[in-house]
Amino acid sequence: MINYPTRLFYILKPFIPRRVQILLRRALIVVRAPLYKDVWPINERSNKKPEGWSGWPEQKQFAFVLMHDVETDLGQSKCRQLMQLEEEIGFRSSFNFVPERYLVSSKLRQDLVEKGFEIGVHGLKHDGNLFLSRKRFSQQAIHINQYLKGWESVGFVSPSMHRNLDWMHELDIEYDASTFDTDPFEPQPSGMETIFPFTVHGDNGQRGYVELPYTLPQDFTLFVLMKEKNIDIWKKKLDWIVERGGMVLLITHPDYMNGHNGRCTIDEYPMEFYKELLDYVRCKYEGQYWHPLPKEIARFWKGIMKD
Repeated sequence: MINYPTRLFYILKPFIPRRVQILLRRALIVVRAPLYKDVWPINERSNKKPEGWSGWPEQKQFAFVLMHDVETDLGQSKCRQLMQLEEEIGFRSSFNFVPERYLVSSKLRQDLVEKGFEIGVHGLKHDGNLFLSRKRFSQQAIHINQYLKGWESVGFVSPSMHRNLDWMHELDIEYDASTFDTDPFEPQPSGMETIFPFTVHGDNGQRGYVELPYTLPQDFTLFVLMKEKNIDIWKKKLDWIVERGGMVLLITHPDYMNGHNGRCTIDEYPMEFYKELLDYVRCKYEGQYWHPLPKEIARFWKGIMKD
């Protein structure tokens, strides 16, 4: 559950300048990072294969899944550039929009789907309040389900990785991606300790869904808070997952990407970092990865894990 300091932060957040927010979070992460060096970015307990595991389709060594959480209208304005970048290299991804924080472009959604990308729902308002109470969640779940249906979406990603996997059975989804294998810097820091999908079963007639934990560190943590100047941590973690035959799932945010080669603001990093990772996977692991959309890996998992 969301702890009191986190709740307090979201109450005060609208009144704290963005630059101050980031500077405070940077200071906090400097203090906390040494405490978690044994479990981040790699937690060795996460590599256990699921019971009955027989491997990825076509005997591929690992799965490679890409998602983008589009948090603001600014992020939405960068989606076409990001889509074009992935198309040119030969990848596809899911773009997850916040329905009631900004006006989501129906034309953009249509163009993404027509080009083979996927659309997901990223919360409802992105205000930190979705999981404050069961009553509040149930009320907002009604609206989230309306957007899922209207957008013909089957996947959900919770803002800031706030979550209650039991409550999420109220959502009409095939998969959720609001967890991680290990990330002690998130508001709810407990990781799932797995680099594979898993099924969240329902009770009392509720249908289950597939959980897709992200397994590469998020871009905001690496490049904005930690101020990393290269993608070495991404590469190191990716190589580790590949060796163990797991799922490489990366969630990035176009909001924080600078695609114009100009000077980055305090909450930006070069989009070139993301391109470098895609090139790294394409060149180093050519022919070794299965590259599904999130809904495709969820359906694959549901099909093989019939327990």
